[in-house]
Order: sequence, then C-alpha cells, then structure tokens
Amino acid sequence: MLNRRSFLQGLGTIALAGGLSGCASGSGNLSIFLLSGSIPPRLLTDFRKTIAEKKVNFQSERQLKELLKLLEKWLKNQGQPASQFSISIPFREQKPAIGNLVTLGDAWLGKAITNGLIQPLDTSQLSNWSKLPPRWQENMARNAQGQPQTEGKVWGAPYRWGMTVIAYNEEKFAQFDWRPQDWSDLWRPELTGKIALIDNRREVIGLTLKKLGYSYNSSDLKQVTALKDQLFALQKQVKFYSYQYYLQPLILGDVWLSVGWSNDILPVSDRYNKIKVVVPKSGTSLWSDVWVKPVLTTPNSLVEQWIDFCWQPESATKISLFTSGLSPLILTQNPDQISPDIRNNPLLVNPEAIKKSDFLNPLSPATEQEYEQLWQAMRQLV
Repeated sequence: MLNRRSFLQGLGTIALAGGLSGCASGSGNLSIFLLSGSIPPRLLTDFRKTIAEKKVNFQSERQLKELLKLLEKWLKNQGQPASQFSISIPFREQKPAIGNLVTLGDAWLGKAITNGLIQPLDTSQLSNWSKLPPRWQENMARNAQGQPQTEGKVWGAPYRWGMTVIAYNEEKFAQFDWRPQDWSDLWRPELTGKIALIDNRREVIGLTLKKLGYSYNSSDLKQVTALKDQLFALQKQVKFYSYQYYLQPLILGDVWLSVGWSNDILPVSDRYNKIKVVVPKSGTSLWSDVWVKPVLTTPNSLVEQWIDFCWQPESATKISLFTSGLSPLILTQNPDQISPDIRNNPLLVNPEAIKKSDFLNPLSPATEQEYEQLWQAMRQLV
C-alpha cells in the first residue's frame, strides 16, 4: 500500500496543473479556494466525475492566513469590477472574483463571523452533517459574536482535523529510562534549554494551563495562581520559539523536544524514524480545517454536494491517509472498517486524550489582554 508521503510525491503536482483547470464563473459552476495539501488531488478528480457537464475550479493557497485575506478582500471590493482584484494568466481562464467555498481554520471562525466575512450554512441541505462527531458539530455552532452556542447558527463544515502534539528525538532520550508522555515532562530538569516551542501565546499558555488541570479556554488567568510561576519556569526550558521552523533543530539534534501542530510534525515523523510523536495524556488543543461560504457568494447546489462528498466514507479515508490530518468522520466509523494505517495514526492511539482536549474558542478583549501581558512578561525573562 502506498504510504501518505509517496502518494503525495506522486500526485502533488496535479493540483497545480490539470486538476485545477476550468473556470467556475459561469452559472451553475463551482469555485473552491482550499488550503494546499488539505485535500488529496485524487479526491478532486473523483468529485469532477460526479458532476458531469458542470465545471469546478479548485484554487489552492499555501497558508490559511492567505485564505482569510481573500475573504477580507472580497468583502472590501464588493461592487468593484473583478478585473481590479483578479489576475489574468495567459492561456488560462481568469480566476473567478469570489469563491463559493473557502478553507478556514476553526480558530479564525469567530473573527470571520464578527467581521461579516462569511454566511451560515443550511445543515438541512447537508445529508451527511449528522454523521459528524457531536463535538465537531458543536464547534461550528456560533452566535453573532463568534462564540460557541448550542443553538447558534452553523458557520462551517469541518473536513480535516489535528492537534498540538509533542515531538521528540528518540536518540537524545536513549540515556534515560523515561520518554515524554505529557505536558508536565517539559518542566523536567533534563530538558533545560533543549526545547523548541511554537511562537504562539494561546498554545504556550494553553499547554501550561492544561498541565495545571485547566482548559485552553480559561478566561480569568488571575484565578490560576500558579500560572505565572509555571510559565516563568517553562521559559528556562526553551531554547527558542518559532512559528514555522521548530522542527529543523529537532532533526539536527539542536533541541531534544519540540511542540507543534500535528500537520507539520506527522510528515517529519514519517520521514525520520528517530522523531517520535506523543499526544499529551492530559489533553491538548484541537484544530479543524473547515469549509466556509463567503458572505457575498450566491447559492449553488454544488456547494452542498462537495461538502457531503468530503464526508463520504471513501473520501474520509483518503483525507486521513493522504494528508497530514484526519477526517472527523473517522471518529464515528467502526474501528474494524478503518484502514490499519489510519488506526495506527498517533492522533488516534489515545482516545481519552481527545476527550480531554479543547478547540480554541475566541477570547474576550479583556482576556486577550491578559494573555498578551503574561506572554510578554514571560518572554522578557533572560
């Protein structure tokens, strides 16, 4: 069986060549702007076969922040001619002005709602919505302020998820009789000056809150009396922070342990046997890639058809095998029907950790300020 890496090496260029051709500006056609690597190229081909004479245009962006910028640009430029913010490419039809669907990270869902960038989805038109795990459904139900609300409208359709995890260099731990298992291990004296962390205050403060038995979404940090001391102690353990380059030094042995996002770490673990992956036992932060509808896009039945297609069992399997994330539908399938390659994914090895983990909810301005002040105080320590 092809593994995830060899599959992507063989088909990765499809999304930038014939697999993304065709313009969706015509009536009844579909335009989707997606995060590069979050959908297997083969899935795009399979979907095209289901829509016969209609056209679908898939455009990819390398980073979620670029997709958020697209949503902001479309709203800002409403009413202006498409030529003012579309680029004409020779020998290719012009990109559509506004997509019917866009990939967005669930952590930015609140911002997109409050800024009026997206519109809610009608789940009655999504036949596979009920197959999603309840927590993934609940994370998409938000009020007008973008906060999770059980009776709120549904603003996104999750199709891929992952976690913040621990990666460590097995060679460096050969001298010890223990291996990292939970966040508390980051404070061990053996790791002083040997850790790389994501340069992200929600993640770093969040994992410290989790170590202390709290949620990533704790809203009153002053009530967590040990938090400041624990963060200051963690600062002594860290060699450096980076938003992107926290794995290279782990591979080279400059640090022994890194904390990062599973979609970054799992491909590296596949390639280097010495890099091991651990989901912290006390729980971690969860993330989802979700489909959202730009506020200015017009109704299109192909939108619901594509979302439901992503939630079909065969599609869920391909997303879970051939991207660096997992389909949420995997969590509701009979384990005996899941490919062994998926069952052995480190993210699924400890189901209890998933139950203890948190999606990152929007914080109030006052709480955001608390996080920022604590983050700055921590980082200024020498």
